[in-house]
Amino acid sequence: MAQSLVYLEHSETLSFDERRLPDAQILKGNVCFRHDSMLMYCDSAYFFDKQNSLHAFGHVHILQGDSIEGFGDVLYYNGNTKLARFRKRVRLIHNRETTLRTDSLNYDRNRNIAYYFSGGTIEDSLNVLTSRKGQYTPDNNQAIFRGDVKLVNPNFVLTADTLYYNTETYQADLVGPTQIIYDKETTILSSNGWYNTQTEKSKLLDRSRIIHTDGMTLTGDTIYYDKAIGMGQVFGNMQSTDSTNRMTLYGNKGEVWEHSNNGYVTDSAMVVDWSDSTMYTYMHADTLFTEEIPYQISQLIPKDSIWVDSIWQAQAPDTLWIDTAYQQVRAFYNVRIYREDVQSVCDSMRYNGRDSIISLYGNPVCWNGSNQVSADSVHVYIKNGDIDYLHGIGNTIAIKQEGQDEFDQLAGKEMIAYVKDGDIHMIDVNGNAETVFYPREEDGTYIGVNKTQSSFVKLYLENRQVHHVVFTTTSSGVMIPLDQATNEERYLTTFFWAETERPRQPGDIFLHPQRTMRPDAAAISAAAEDDEEDDED
Repeated sequence: MAQSLVYLEHSETLSFDERRLPDAQILKGNVCFRHDSMLMYCDSAYFFDKQNSLHAFGHVHILQGDSIEGFGDVLYYNGNTKLARFRKRVRLIHNRETTLRTDSLNYDRNRNIAYYFSGGTIEDSLNVLTSRKGQYTPDNNQAIFRGDVKLVNPNFVLTADTLYYNTETYQADLVGPTQIIYDKETTILSSNGWYNTQTEKSKLLDRSRIIHTDGMTLTGDTIYYDKAIGMGQVFGNMQSTDSTNRMTLYGNKGEVWEHSNNGYVTDSAMVVDWSDSTMYTYMHADTLFTEEIPYQISQLIPKDSIWVDSIWQAQAPDTLWIDTAYQQVRAFYNVRIYREDVQSVCDSMRYNGRDSIISLYGNPVCWNGSNQVSADSVHVYIKNGDIDYLHGIGNTIAIKQEGQDEFDQLAGKEMIAYVKDGDIHMIDVNGNAETVFYPREEDGTYIGVNKTQSSFVKLYLENRQVHHVVFTTTSSGVMIPLDQATNEERYLTTFFWAETERPRQPGDIFLHPQRTMRPDAAAISAAAEDDEEDDED
């Protein structure tokens, strides 16, 4: 294929130097060349017409169409290869919007690619990018940067070793370890994905992390992150850590809103409360929600003392109301909780970080040591990182297995089980209290079944064994020989044993055994009314 020729369009002077430059035309003053659609201007030049090339010096300026302009002190141009080599104070301008600056630039007109190799900068209407090596393709507005890459945006600074960037879409493609820093706010760490520097939306892959100065960290296999609205969607191995409240969310799918500190997680969802370094709490459910609840606390501000009628008096203090917040966790369906001192299962749960209360609903069951507690709802109160007491409301029952078929039982309308050193040591039952106990001889032989009814019952335990029981004066009971006791006499109406559901270690929270449903309270009440009517007849 025949090569197009470089033409001299204008020069004020033309001369030759056969001794120094035998093949060159020496041109000075307003020199202009044309090659195809490109014009080249300079102060002076050596024109090698036989080689179809030139060396241009001083105020070098090229024009290619209406989209490409180049400036520099020196230009070496070969018309056969269409390679332009700019040197010293080089600028390449594309569409009057994108400017490339460097001291050494090669511009390949065949491929329409410009590249530098000794440090350079590309600036568009939004960002300034610097690197040791770079490449820019005007046809698709795509730039490639390598070595000490730095992108400076009014809102953030991006650093990387390698970066792909589009000057039209303002999208940065992350192809290696990359760090995006919002001053005193947010840091993004990723090695794969993309980040739109205009919209601040991104897709981050390969275990990327988003770190906030307030202690929030978000990690996942894939993160769709919208910095403008502070929202991150995570798919695959999500981990959201709140180091302030010392709580971490895990799961395979979730969403976090950083401005409100709200979020949810599902698919193998788990939240770990590590506010007490000696007692972690593990919670699992089909879906877990965390939310920050604002509230106010008051603080008295003393005023200065003053002299009043020669008497030193202090002015009354002012009240200062301080805005603060606490974290709340809500869980729905197949809720399972593990702590060393208490384990629980239920259908839904709410954890109040302000008061340290775990509220369990929907067939809740709790275990402490060898004790099982259940009710319509159970509230676990935590104090200084330890369980303080369990409060059961509605159809409560506490069960302790003594033998293979022998279960001590305590039931009533309301129950409070007090915990000391990790074990229940006292239980208060208020309203319609019923008990079934299996007293023993000193040799451990069962005496029989003691079944009692009372308005109130207080039970004391020592070394995880029943020590003594206190009833109200209006109580009634009966002792039945063990071999004569029927199932109705051995078990309270609300009895059910759910030991197979109990999580005994943190990993057990992800097991889903068949739930043991306790007897329906409405059915129990109906049965009791029928018994009363039969007695009246």
